[in-house]
Amino acid sequence: MRGITRGTWAAALTVVTAVAGLAGCTGGGDGDGKAAARSSAPAVAKACANGTFTWTGVKKTDRLTGVSAPEPSGGRTIKTTNPIERVYTPKPSVRTEGPSLSAAEVLFSLGKKIGEIDSDAATLGDVNGDTWAFTDVHQKAPNLDSRFSEVADPRETVQYAGVREWEGDFRHTCPGGRTTTGHARNWTVDLQGILSCDESVDSAIARQAARLSCEPGSRAARKA
Repeated sequence: MRGITRGTWAAALTVVTAVAGLAGCTGGGDGDGKAAARSSAPAVAKACANGTFTWTGVKKTDRLTGVSAPEPSGGRTIKTTNPIERVYTPKPSVRTEGPSLSAAEVLFSLGKKIGEIDSDAATLGDVNGDTWAFTDVHQKAPNLDSRFSEVADPRETVQYAGVREWEGDFRHTCPGGRTTTGHARNWTVDLQGILSCDESVDSAIARQAARLSCEPGSRAARKA
């Protein structure tokens, strides 16, 4: 009997999404009063254009984004058919306090800090090619369509995917002392791999994939 039943497998891959409710606006004096209050609220001051970013606590983490159910091969070369199911969705994020900065400016600075964007790029306008994606707070997670068509020999095959996430705290200081602080996160590398449940693996995300998909106690699920 398999160590992971169909029900357990489905539960392990369930992704819970919290959906924020949208409150509808109704007519009446109360709604008009709220609208007037919003219109009279002071605008948030913008940060200067020539400020200096300082980053602390910047770290990278490889995160598993998807894994397939194990696929028996009987030691033969097979075409993989089991889809990669999503277990995590990476999302760029920028949080700020103080004079307003655009998310693109913050991610541009983080990209230079980690080497994703050329350190010689002085402004957002100097960025081109794939590095533009890193400055986009709406960047979508990688597609999880099956990545492999044929594999040979392993008794049970598991496909998996992941990303390399970066995050850190920043301080943006303007001449004159005005400061914006915050935290930013984004992902860079689209990782992918395939493992055999019967063989040891050498990466954390492969081991996590094995623990979700392979039988408990399998070699791939154990630390080397």
